[in-house]
Amino acid sequence: MFAQTLRKRNANLTTMDMTLFLALLGFGLVSSITPGPNNLMLLASGANFGMRRTLPHMIGVSLGFCFMVFVVGLGLAQVFQHFPPLRQAMMVVAVAYMLWLAWKIAHAGAPKEGAAGGKPITFLQAVAFQWVNPKAWIMAVGAQTTYAQGASWTAAAFVGLGFLIVNFPAITLWALLGTELRRFLTNPQRLRIFNWTMASLLVASLIPILFH
Repeated sequence: MFAQTLRKRNANLTTMDMTLFLALLGFGLVSSITPGPNNLMLLASGANFGMRRTLPHMIGVSLGFCFMVFVVGLGLAQVFQHFPPLRQAMMVVAVAYMLWLAWKIAHAGAPKEGAAGGKPITFLQAVAFQWVNPKAWIMAVGAQTTYAQGASWTAAAFVGLGFLIVNFPAITLWALLGTELRRFLTNPQRLRIFNWTMASLLVASLIPILFH
């Protein structure tokens, strides 16, 4: 009787874990595929540099963000809650860095210009950007708060794994879309309009920070 009860309880826990994990995957997919700084930058990079040269940027976004989610789950978010000046300093750095990235996007050269037209974001730059990306912070804190089962490294890894599964396919769609737009953007004037539009949207994504 005891063994039967234990098996039933374990089965119920497994079902609950799977249901929670599927919910996490849904949250991760929706939050990863919706517009934000990472996706706008990947769209612009795909249009300006093509899929192959954008690949390190994509891998950096995915691995960097999933690592950030894991670290946030270990308690990093509480550090910013206890030290508000540190959070404010991070916001200042975020705004300054995103304005610089917007300037780079706006002044990117035509695809046919190759290396002379600018360089795509590197793997390490993409990893570092996650720490000053407001949307990434919102996603990481929200996911860990909602889906982590307890305050432990395994719970933090559980949420990080969920994002690792869905994040890369989601952001790949944006880079592919940008790559497809390359054919249309061979005209310098069209490319200029596209890049300034992307830069403006990236700056617009700062509005929630500035007026929060």
